[in-house]
Amino acid sequence: MKKGLSATLALCSMLLMLLSLTLGPSKISLANTIAILTGQEVGGNQGYIIWQLRLPRILASFFSGAILGCAGTVFQAALRNPMADPFILGISSGASFGVALALFIGIAPLLGFPLSALIGANLTTLFIVGMSLKRKSSDTTLLLTGVAVNYILSAAMTLLMFLHREQYQRILYWTLGSFSTSTYAQVVILTITFLLLFILLRANHQTMDMLLLDEASAHAGGLAVGKTRLLLLLAGSAASAICVSYFGVIGFIGLMAPHVTRLLVGPKHSRLLLPASLFGGFLLLASDTVARVMLPTGELPVGIITSLLGVPLFIYLLRKGRYRYG
Repeated sequence: MKKGLSATLALCSMLLMLLSLTLGPSKISLANTIAILTGQEVGGNQGYIIWQLRLPRILASFFSGAILGCAGTVFQAALRNPMADPFILGISSGASFGVALALFIGIAPLLGFPLSALIGANLTTLFIVGMSLKRKSSDTTLLLTGVAVNYILSAAMTLLMFLHREQYQRILYWTLGSFSTSTYAQVVILTITFLLLFILLRANHQTMDMLLLDEASAHAGGLAVGKTRLLLLLAGSAASAICVSYFGVIGFIGLMAPHVTRLLVGPKHSRLLLPASLFGGFLLLASDTVARVMLPTGELPVGIITSLLGVPLFIYLLRKGRYRYG
């Protein structure tokens, strides 16, 4: 089932990429798109539009979705909660706040956006996990702590926009999400980030399975639950921070991709990681394509589309009581 699902998702993603290359204000036929991709000469600036504008954006959205799908999988395992993801827990907001704060105090040119986002995301993760360890909180309480942190960081972002109005547009950019400035250099970094995260999680799939057990059973199996949980969450947070530093806060991909895929292949992470990553990439690519072509002029922030998709699932999980494993 896993191999068939992964192959299907990979094929659907490639077909969607090809379709997305043809869509946009400059209409380019499928025949011309294929001709350009195979190195044939086509008149006008269609080659430039395909190679320099649309293709890097398509690849960036796919690999960002794959990272977020993978990160959502590890967050849900580490917290034993199918509603956990970097956005809901405030990790993405922490990364975004790190970038906004670096802009506000003028150290963004020194640190760079990825490092600023990485610091913000990992500090947020350490704070959330530290609070839970201090009070020996349940996994649900840990999730609610993350939600509260998300609200606090969102308020802080609003305050920074109010105090630093000349950077208002740049800060607002990270709160909505957009792939309009994608470059091949970013695609390379995203690809490497995804591969590193995927390899790490694939090598620890049995550990992630053990985290789904109750804490006493995991300890009995020889697992250092607190240390393992923190290391996995930091890895997922760091990968998510790379996406946020380039393209802003993009919500709910990390919630939707693992949850839907788990219904098809089950909870074993050896079967779950690859299709969850591919489905995350497909979801975000589809969302960005819709955001790009929905308006007759301009485009919507992709975060709006993913929220419209993700919020109903979040409400469904709440209504069904599916907010924990076991």
